[in-house]
Amino acid sequence: MSTRLIIDAERCYQFLVEQGVTLARAADQQGIGLEKDGELVGGVLYEGFNGKNIWMHCAGVGSWINRKILKAAFAYPFVQCNVQNVWGWVEASNHKARKLNEHLGFVAHTELQGAAKDGGPVIIYRMTREECRFLK
Repeated sequence: MSTRLIIDAERCYQFLVEQGVTLARAADQQGIGLEKDGELVGGVLYEGFNGKNIWMHCAGVGSWINRKILKAAFAYPFVQCNVQNVWGWVEASNHKARKLNEHLGFVAHTELQGAAKDGGPVIIYRMTREECRFLK
């Protein structure tokens, strides 16, 4: 089984939407995907870059997370874009996404009451450059 990283914002956007991620198109989106045997199995999409911060959205199927994609996924915002913070938006009812964010090292920063599709809260997660263990 061969795996490779791709740089393709449109393809990653489509993949995340297919996986149920609520996401609007943005002109500044960038994407990194992981292909297994030519099929996209994971994607990371970035948007909202303002010089110091960037938003990160991700989704995948099966065992898509590996060292290769993690290093690339965090090198892009912290090294290439030189941001201080990577932010994530997770509906509180999405326990799988919350667990993934926390496992990766994101820290819950605040909650937005009533912001989720189901009327519940959204948790805003943050990771700082200093907290990112994937740059080492």
